[in-house]
Amino acid sequence: MAADPLSRVFSALADPTRRDIVARLTVADATVNELAAPYDVTVQAVSKHLKVLEDAGLVSRSREAQRRPVHLEANVFDLMTRWIERYRQQAEERYRRLDDVLRSMPDDAAPRPTRQEGTPS
Repeated sequence: MAADPLSRVFSALADPTRRDIVARLTVADATVNELAAPYDVTVQAVSKHLKVLEDAGLVSRSREAQRRPVHLEANVFDLMTRWIERYRQQAEERYRRLDDVLRSMPDDAAPRPTRQEGTPS
């Protein structure tokens, strides 16, 4: 598994079952059995998915009496959001510069075909 936290998070979320588990945990904490219910896999398989999510810092498990609910660690999404936002801002700035260049071009500066009609290519 990758050493840096962001890589671990993205790697954990690469699997659709784990993304679905995370989506379900945004609604409420759940036990492993509750999380396993909708899937056609064993509870052990869901536990393995949860271990990957836990290693990435996306979920934690606690003990409440007889229950061991799985809790979504939403603060990890801040790490992803900051990373994505940085590149979104850079892309927007490039588009703004392109818009400025296009606005500064005269309307009749449309590209013209380089070959004449009827000539072989």
